[in-house]
Amino acid sequence: MLNFATTNEGKLEEARSHLAGVTDVEQFDYDYLEIQSDDLAAIAARGARESFDALEGEAPVIVDDTGLFIREFDGFPGPYAAYVEHTLGVERVWDLASDLEDRRAAFRCIVAYADEDGVETFEGRVQGTLVAPRGEGGFGYDPIFEFDGTTFAEMRTEEKNAFSHRARALSKLADWLVDE
Repeated sequence: MLNFATTNEGKLEEARSHLAGVTDVEQFDYDYLEIQSDDLAAIAARGARESFDALEGEAPVIVDDTGLFIREFDGFPGPYAAYVEHTLGVERVWDLASDLEDRRAAFRCIVAYADEDGVETFEGRVQGTLVAPRGEGGFGYDPIFEFDGTTFAEMRTEEKNAFSHRARALSKLADWLVDE
């Protein structure tokens, strides 16, 4: 069994889907200290280690951290994407990006796995383009992130979860767990 330190039901279901047949995933409602860093892997690894320690080594734990990296902004907001979304909002981020000549961006996700042997990290990324907001679904930056002609907000959850940045990181974790 694997504990996922998250309060987000959507993330939990995505993890259960991608790890089905490999391991059971249980929610661990724990509010670990999220360090401030430009490095997603350092943030996720620290959260996973703290969460594992909080469970007193009872079972392995995973934590994820995600960022939106805009090429013309030298990767900003990166790991600060949630803060920027909460303070500026998606519409204002689009306003800032709309005049850019190059609107390429990437969602990156790190899933960190902690157990008694240490911490392993797995990265997933999806390249896309920032566009004017479209779609009613998703959350966060989904309305302005276009992949293959469709924004994440225009996709059904199952469609997005089949190839999302988190899905790609979870698939790498699943492969690693099978090999271990």
